[in-house]
Amino acid sequence: MIEVKHLTKRYGDHLALDDISFTVEDGEIVGFLGPNGAGKSTTMNIITGYLSSTEGEVKVGGVDVLENPIEAKKKIGYLPEVPPLYVDMTVQEYLDFACDLKGVPAANKPDTIEQVCKLTKISDVRKRLIRNLSKGYRQRVGLAQALVGNPEVLILDEPTVGLDPKQIIEVRDLIKNLSKKHTILLSSHILQEVQAVCDKLVIINHGRIVAIDTPEALSRNILQINKLELRIKGPKNAILQGIQDIDGVVNAEIVRIREEGTVDIRVETDDETDVRGEIFQFCARENYPIYMMRTDEINLEDIFLQVTGEREARRR
Repeated sequence: MIEVKHLTKRYGDHLALDDISFTVEDGEIVGFLGPNGAGKSTTMNIITGYLSSTEGEVKVGGVDVLENPIEAKKKIGYLPEVPPLYVDMTVQEYLDFACDLKGVPAANKPDTIEQVCKLTKISDVRKRLIRNLSKGYRQRVGLAQALVGNPEVLILDEPTVGLDPKQIIEVRDLIKNLSKKHTILLSSHILQEVQAVCDKLVIINHGRIVAIDTPEALSRNILQINKLELRIKGPKNAILQGIQDIDGVVNAEIVRIREEGTVDIRVETDDETDVRGEIFQFCARENYPIYMMRTDEINLEDIFLQVTGEREARRR
């Protein structure tokens, strides 16, 4: 649905994008990640036709954005990081204006506006001036305009900025539901948000793609470790030393003490070793009851730091 091929963007001597290529398939939710200044917004602006590239091409639904921008833009709904709102309009007036811009027939406007307001939960503020809305409501109004015209592709740049925790969950659920009818490219600094909704990740750093894959595959192939979380009853130093001595354990550390007489330990092993049996045997031999043993969830933060080089920089 979205094809980015050998995309390069220069600003004078500064190379903002350096020959990047990736695809977003029909119905996918793809997370687009990178540090500040990595090139995320530049890429999104080129995909949506707001900027031209120096080299390369972008196609949306098979339509070249540079050669046929009007047709390409008809397929795209875009929510920039700062929503393009006219604050002297009411929400109703603004969405009516968005319908005109996107060529929605006059007869279809009422139903279109009703539908996007219901989806984004802004029906109760339709008659209010946008300038009087909270930041969270403004963000939802921006998302509503992106949905006007029922575009095939949604480009969402930080869609939950300014929302409270309940609203963030609602927007996550909305994005998941939208993927049934839309292809979504989502940029966010909130890694948990990306992990919760995205099928695939594209990570960019210094204008270059450094990783493309599912979160699970990136965890296996990049981090090359498995993680366990343990809660064991007994003397903490003896337990820690005993686990560190098990073959295949790369690192073990005490993370907290939540229950009296127990210790919580995080264990990292190499990719090919399962040490759960050895840990059980050690604890049984020493009469240390195991209260909890579970594999740790995929840590998207670790993946991000590893592929962008920040992990090694922090160690130094």
